Amino acid sequence: MNLLSINNLSKTGREKPLFTDVTFGLQEGEKAALIGKNGTGKSTLLNTIAGTITSDGGTIVFNKEATVSFLPQNPDYSSEDSIREHIFKHKSPKLDIINEYSRICEELSTNNSDSIQKKYEQILLKMDNNDLWNYESQISSILSTLDIKDLNQKMGTLSGGMIKKVSLAQVLVEDSKILLLDEPTNHLDIKTIYWLQNYLKETPRAVLMVTHDRYFLDEVCKNIYELSRGHLKLYNGNYSDYLEKKEKEAEIEANTERRIESVLRFERKWLLRGPCARGTKIKARIQRDEQLINREKFQQDKGYTFEVKGQRLGGKVLELHGISKSFGNNQIFSDFSYKFTKGQKIGILGNNGQGKSTFLNIITGRIKPDSGTVETGVNTKFGYYEQNPVFNDSDITVLEYIKETAEHMTLNDGTKEVSAAKFLEEFGFEGKIQHSPVSSLSGGERKRLYLVRLLLENPNFLILDEPTNDFDIFTMNLLEQFLMHFEGCLLLVSHDRYFMDKCADTLFIMEEDGSISGFVGKCSEYIEYLEEEKKAGSKEDIASGDKNITSVSAGSADKNISSSAPDSSSSATVSATTTPPARKKLSYKEQREFEALDKEIPELEKEQKELEPLMSSPDFETSRKAGERYTELTKLLEEKYARWEELAV
Repeated sequence: MNLLSINNLSKTGREKPLFTDVTFGLQEGEKAALIGKNGTGKSTLLNTIAGTITSDGGTIVFNKEATVSFLPQNPDYSSEDSIREHIFKHKSPKLDIINEYSRICEELSTNNSDSIQKKYEQILLKMDNNDLWNYESQISSILSTLDIKDLNQKMGTLSGGMIKKVSLAQVLVEDSKILLLDEPTNHLDIKTIYWLQNYLKETPRAVLMVTHDRYFLDEVCKNIYELSRGHLKLYNGNYSDYLEKKEKEAEIEANTERRIESVLRFERKWLLRGPCARGTKIKARIQRDEQLINREKFQQDKGYTFEVKGQRLGGKVLELHGISKSFGNNQIFSDFSYKFTKGQKIGILGNNGQGKSTFLNIITGRIKPDSGTVETGVNTKFGYYEQNPVFNDSDITVLEYIKETAEHMTLNDGTKEVSAAKFLEEFGFEGKIQHSPVSSLSGGERKRLYLVRLLLENPNFLILDEPTNDFDIFTMNLLEQFLMHFEGCLLLVSHDRYFMDKCADTLFIMEEDGSISGFVGKCSEYIEYLEEEKKAGSKEDIASGDKNITSVSAGSADKNISSSAPDSSSSATVSATTTPPARKKLSYKEQREFEALDKEIPELEKEQKELEPLMSSPDFETSRKAGERYTELTKLLEEKYARWEELAV
């Protein structure tokens, strides 16, 4: 079923049309991506479809059943709103009931009065009548996965990463058929991105998104729309397919261009002879030649390079001796020591709020550690790319901003100098844009400009804090090429797995307990390692539970075995080092019942655990049935636990 139809859409930017005659549609369940260089109008097109920007022409038609949820690149929010108010701001009958249910449950935990009990019974009835338990479990799963716990917390108190998570949750919990997502992975940690990737693959909703995460594109999207030179072109397949098709397309266009130039060389000589244009055939030939001369010529993407001359590193680069940092009772990291050597390329991983940026600020001297020392080499020159770069004067032009660093730049080989204007052209800042104020640039263009200036300062120790946020794929490819050949030290924080794989061969892991551990290998290898550990842990838990239960059931009152009643999260535990009070003598029938419970309880627990991922399935019927069965098992296990405890005494 077609959910969205766009016909001849157009929009003009600051100097020229961003896009014209854009025509395409979105089918139910379709997963599509919108890619293109920064400044080509990707976000503008997405905002135009969402209705937050008015187009200059064309039509946007939604199916009457197609409700839309939109995640902008920089979400709007009210600082005084609570997380709950923000998430449930977009009203719908279903969300209103679930919001009320969640609020009453919280109130019930501190107030068990008759009036609250009555409200609770009434809301339970509403949930039942509207068949919302499955929907509620999906919302709970989303909030839990995104680590959104305190729904009463004010939006103004949240970090940038948490605001993105809350805004993403708002979009995902809405009962809509179309998701419009502008850079959904920005500010998310790698584990959350991995979860979102799988969620979007499985959801029955249609998805149109702008993202630079190439692994994400490959896994989720089956159609790629490229916005280039004001026009939109569809490439069927994922991002890898798109790259193959673009390569073949470029080869064909280059060959065609060569053939046209060959024809024109002959035709130009003919035109210079001044043919008489009275005959119809002669006129047609001249018109055809003029069309060929004035055609839109094929432009091969420029192979920009960031190869600037860097300063030589000394024998001592950077040494950290027992550094620690905490904020209040929150221990960020403690007693960490490390000696950096020339050429190291290290990536830093950790959940949002675990101190990655704090660690970088301590290294560069912007923050002092609570204890320990940071010793920087005499010849070490940092180049620090901050997450949110600040432009002291955004009214100056792009060219003036670069000239504040240098009028001319020396390239990597040390033999050639280029002007600031020429250098800007090499990085995609061509023509009038050089004389435009910095304030007129898009977010991605500003960050690219900031990065170019940073690299032109010739650092030999690069520290990059989320450099990929708001960059287009093409800029990221350029940066990757530079970093792969960079001879100095690199310390990199990024949530982009592809980028990390390309640029870092060792990882610092910011653990939740405040320690920093190391991993020699790529980011994708670390994720695979975590998945294997998770699977191995699950198998060990099951095996351990089975073994423990067998020991309990085989035990008797005269053996040194201690057992505790099983609960919903763990099986019976066994210890061979303590002697418990003797258990009462059971009748034959009771003994058989006790042994049967020892076998039934772990089987029911296992079934319940297997239902948990199904409860958050995007398929409504699957999650509904899983939720109903989960509720049945919970009640049944409560009865089994109570009887087990009674017999075990």
